Amino acid sequence: MTQDTTEQSAKHHANGVRKLHSSVLARRKSTHGDFLLNNEDFRFAADCERMRVDRNGSVLSLLLVRLKYQNPDDLSFFARILEGRIRITDTPGLLDDGRVAVLLPDTKATGAWKVAEDVSEVYPPGPGRPECDVLEYPNADRTRGHDADDSFESEDGFGSSEDASDEPTGDVETTRPADKPAPTNEFFFARKMPLWKRALDVVGGTIGLVASLPILAVAAVAVKASSHGPAFFKQQREGHGGEHFTMWKLRTMQVDAEAMKQDLRRFSQQDGPAFKMKKDPRTTAVGKFLRWSSMDELPQFWNVIKGDMSLVGPRPLPVDESISCQNWQRRRLQVTPGMTCTWQVCERGNVSFDEWVRMDLRYVKDHTLWEDLRLLLLTLPSLLMQKGMR
Repeated sequence: MTQDTTEQSAKHHANGVRKLHSSVLARRKSTHGDFLLNNEDFRFAADCERMRVDRNGSVLSLLLVRLKYQNPDDLSFFARILEGRIRITDTPGLLDDGRVAVLLPDTKATGAWKVAEDVSEVYPPGPGRPECDVLEYPNADRTRGHDADDSFESEDGFGSSEDASDEPTGDVETTRPADKPAPTNEFFFARKMPLWKRALDVVGGTIGLVASLPILAVAAVAVKASSHGPAFFKQQREGHGGEHFTMWKLRTMQVDAEAMKQDLRRFSQQDGPAFKMKKDPRTTAVGKFLRWSSMDELPQFWNVIKGDMSLVGPRPLPVDESISCQNWQRRRLQVTPGMTCTWQVCERGNVSFDEWVRMDLRYVKDHTLWEDLRLLLLTLPSLLMQKGMR
């Protein structure tokens, strides 16, 4: 099995799709106020549709509509318009931020924009028209991702894309400035971090950074004195919702290590897009000890405090490796990446990349405060036992 974490979860979601489909049919037979799924049900339906697309290689578009006047009467009026336009297989919902969203299976962005035009033309031209935007899954070309420092981010956290096919073809108002590119879809599927998790990260990250400062100072001097180059190494990684961020580490390799990576790719002992190599020739003498002890990861407490990372979550991959993942594997980006995770403490370097991702997806599905605390407690023993490749 390569598309779902377990057979049980596949059956669970299949049953969920059937229940949601029945729910949509029932609601369409009732009042217009009940025509739209609530935020929780709609996002579950979106996750199910995403998995369907990952399995069969089809396409999914998402139409997002913000009404100018968000009151019950206007919402009911728009629901009636929408009910007369969309197909029985489409799923409408009302998001927590007040926008109306519609899942359009087997529909490209151009088709979704046609729906947007049809429902918008009911309103007279002017400021009273709904504002629309369209997302298409999967991304047409995710290699043209955005940089963390210069990306456009709309009010709901969607990053930028350059796919011109996502542009409206008619007189439709969009939710973004005319000179900005269309948003990508992965932030929509990303899950909001629970307050308890952010609180744990801020407290734990602060304690960890303060406690590790003496170690970092000594290690930085050793790195600087033993080899040419800076004491710290920074690299672009893909994180929550596919957002790019700069991850910090103590430098353990030669300064030209990244340039040598492609030549060493054939020696990688990890299958899939991830690069893992025992006795990496790029590693410096001091770097070997830092990697052996995992002290090179200590600067990531700063990433945790900033919110780029969490104490616990799927390990962030370098951008080139992450964008090479299959669509179903990229569901690990639904949560904030972490310093430690199930793979890190249990099977690092000893499983296939698919199984590594399945561990991440199980965490995405079931993470709780107690699971995070359990993995944090298991991290130190796993380091002492020196599991996996460094």
